[in-house]
Amino acid sequence: MTTLAAEHCVACQKGDPRVTPEEVELLLPQLAGWTLVDAENGDRLERTYRFGNFMEALAFTKRVGRLAERAQHHPSILTEWGRVQVTWTTKKIHGLHRNDFIMAARTDRLFALQDTAARD
Repeated sequence: MTTLAAEHCVACQKGDPRVTPEEVELLLPQLAGWTLVDAENGDRLERTYRFGNFMEALAFTKRVGRLAERAQHHPSILTEWGRVQVTWTTKKIHGLHRNDFIMAARTDRLFALQDTAARD
């Protein structure tokens, strides 16, 4: 079985189906640290990453931005001293698409790579 991070995002169009509750039950456990936020304007995935200072947080924000540009799927990102909150949702469908789970997994992979580089 491939990991979510290795899957490819597909172009999402207005009217495409959101992930079902059953799909969420299968996908969310693969994303340690992510929270499903049930919101009036559409569900979303959120996670906060911690850093030792503002520059590390900013560097991670830039890496997430490059990842998003390559995939043409863009999160909401809040960067503060020592922390970055990343939120994935698909605005076109007012909720979650499989792409959001894929991008959350890729965001985790970026964090793991940055964390490893910081320890070396």
